[in-house]
Amino acid sequence: QVQLVESGGGLVQAGGSLRLSCRTPERTDGFNVVGWYRQAPGKQRELVATMGQSGSTNYADSVKGRFTISRDNTKNTVYLQMNSLKPEETAVYYCYAERSFTTFWGQGTQVTVSS
Repeated sequence: QVQLVESGGGLVQAGGSLRLSCRTPERTDGFNVVGWYRQAPGKQRELVATMGQSGSTNYADSVKGRFTISRDNTKNTVYLQMNSLKPEETAVYYCYAERSFTTFWGQGTQVTVSS
């Protein structure tokens, strides 16, 4: 069982920044895709950002230009830098990794953006 461990969530004011981290048990480029989803109360889980094995990235339109996904293979860690946060982005943020048609999830980290 692959375990992903997120950290870095918390409370921030609107317009502020947070960096989420996701520790994987092996090199992040060993997965086909790594990324982040979020789920706000009463809403469906939505894709935020992904990074392919080659390093290619993809973002939800709502976060383009403000969020950046990156990885550090020496630390087996995926990051999500979030800038200019908005109150509506309050959610639990989940890290995921996909390999061989299997998706692994972290436990989630709460991000709360106050207005």
